[in-house]
Amino acid sequence: MKRTRGKKRGAGRGKPARRTRGMKGRPAAPPSLRVGCGADAHPLRPGPHPLGLSGHSDADVLSHAVCDALLGAAGLPDLGTRYPATEEAHRGRPGLWFLQDVMRAVRDSGYEIVNLDSIVLADAPRLQPHVESMRAAMAGALGIPKDRVSLKAKRLEGLGAIGRQEGIMAQAVALLMGRGR
Repeated sequence: MKRTRGKKRGAGRGKPARRTRGMKGRPAAPPSLRVGCGADAHPLRPGPHPLGLSGHSDADVLSHAVCDALLGAAGLPDLGTRYPATEEAHRGRPGLWFLQDVMRAVRDSGYEIVNLDSIVLADAPRLQPHVESMRAAMAGALGIPKDRVSLKAKRLEGLGAIGRQEGIMAQAVALLMGRGR
């Protein structure tokens, strides 16, 4: 049988090409990729600014959603289980502290962030002017380059509780890759 140069045996005839062989002739393991999603919402309340967030810690919906996405992808317990609202030690803690602590747990589990995509839904306050500084702060807390963090701020134009400026919601999706797996 004549083989065409550069093609693996079976390729091009409806048969899958052979898998690359790893150590000791075993098929190479596919990369360990894990996806997680997170969401959080908090009501708005009067505060130092015309509207602030109300919650046990700092009510940072974006950081909390990102934390849950990371914890879910790594197969770890969610944010509420890890840091229960009944623990006074966490009252008022900044969202970036939670991001740093969760990232340590994710790395201890053998994973690194491939990328993170997030969105904040809020009619007030206006977040668009702050998106780049928020991305930089998240990337810094997570110890990753800013180009791996995506953030969008969207308004609901008066629709629902968020549109009536009663609250803010955030959603996040994280893609992790196992290190040395």
